Amino acid sequence: MSKTTLGFLFLFAFGLFAFAALMCASAAGQSANYRVIHNFSGYPNHTAHTIGPVIFDKAGNMYGVGITGGAYDDGAAYELSPDGHGNWTETILYDFCQNFDGLSCLDGESPSAGLAIDASGNLYGTTGFGGTGNELGSGGGIAFELSPPVQRGGAWTETVLYNFCSDFANDTCLDGGPDVKSQMVLDRAGNLYGTTAEGGGGYGSFSGGGVAFELSPGTGGWAETIIYNFCSVLHNNLCLDGQGPIGGVTFDKSGSLFGTTSSTGNGNAETGGTLYQLRKSGSGWVFRLLATVPPAHQPSIPEAPVSFDSDGNLYSTLSSVYGGVFQRNAKTGKVRVFAFDKGDGFEPLGGVYVDANTGAIYGTNSDGGVGPGNVFEIDPNGGITILHSFCNGSTGPNCTDGDQPWATLVPDASGNLYGTTQFGGTANLGIIFEIKP
Repeated sequence: MSKTTLGFLFLFAFGLFAFAALMCASAAGQSANYRVIHNFSGYPNHTAHTIGPVIFDKAGNMYGVGITGGAYDDGAAYELSPDGHGNWTETILYDFCQNFDGLSCLDGESPSAGLAIDASGNLYGTTGFGGTGNELGSGGGIAFELSPPVQRGGAWTETVLYNFCSDFANDTCLDGGPDVKSQMVLDRAGNLYGTTAEGGGGYGSFSGGGVAFELSPGTGGWAETIIYNFCSVLHNNLCLDGQGPIGGVTFDKSGSLFGTTSSTGNGNAETGGTLYQLRKSGSGWVFRLLATVPPAHQPSIPEAPVSFDSDGNLYSTLSSVYGGVFQRNAKTGKVRVFAFDKGDGFEPLGGVYVDANTGAIYGTNSDGGVGPGNVFEIDPNGGITILHSFCNGSTGPNCTDGDQPWATLVPDASGNLYGTTQFGGTANLGIIFEIKP
């Protein structure tokens, strides 16, 4: 980045949070259209502790991963199939840590991010640990592919596409990792893109600052390309371009990638965060800083993925203190923030879904107003409606309707929204819920 570009970006960065936040017009409610569609029961035959979003195939089947559960209690990939009468059946597609060498689960361990799916029904994801990478003996995480069986009823097949932390030097995973948490995305050519919150060649205190990566298939297997090393621009012990990209990347209509970082700090000041764009240019990618959380507002941290409405406006969340939702206008570059107060709920950890027809924004808070989180709707005028408060609006220990939602909500073909919770349900091991706005 040139000095001229940096100067402009700092002026714009202050404007990100300097304007007045939209007023909260909270209308608490308990939706009759909310229901738990599945309770996870964990080891040995089911998944548990889901924090990533679900994904659908063309037939309406739902897929995801759990951090624990499965035959080895090191996580599993699952499918939920509808019967057409409102019931769903869970099938474990793959139990991670089937291949254990005494130190590391070579086929991956503890998957937490959502999956990607291609036109053939193959699933792609990452695990936080495992693989052959050099990270304290437990591996630096992997990128994997799960392929459906040739014959109905057969076993799914896992292929390890890449072992993160394979390039290890000076206590840093130069190729990204460990604890990979981002959901990957596919381009039209079948390449995969994602982020790791640590690693890389930057200066960050997160063992490098994190990377954005591309995985590409070839005749010799899959190869990784680092398309950006975060914390490459260091000034006064601050990562001007951000560090700790947790939320992954999202394509816009032009093929550019957008994402957030959870910090601009370094050393003892790991605060702030950035919004960025990666644009394809020739054989490489060009980084553009869109906004930075200024010092006065650094408790507000962007760590979720971004999403777009039909006009190309960008949305994501701020997760710390009470948190909020922000929008960046595609034409003007101006940003509006909806700041939560404690009564609205707070600390959204996932991104948001924007209804293309109504412009309404849907998401979840991982905590309060009442109970351990809620599902919210923000209308185009900035009014908020609480669609459902988890634990039936209490703080009791038996949250059969769910406890602590993390993931971005995902719509089905009919516009119903689906999400996951890390805890709650009949076994307190998490649930999947459906809500009809």
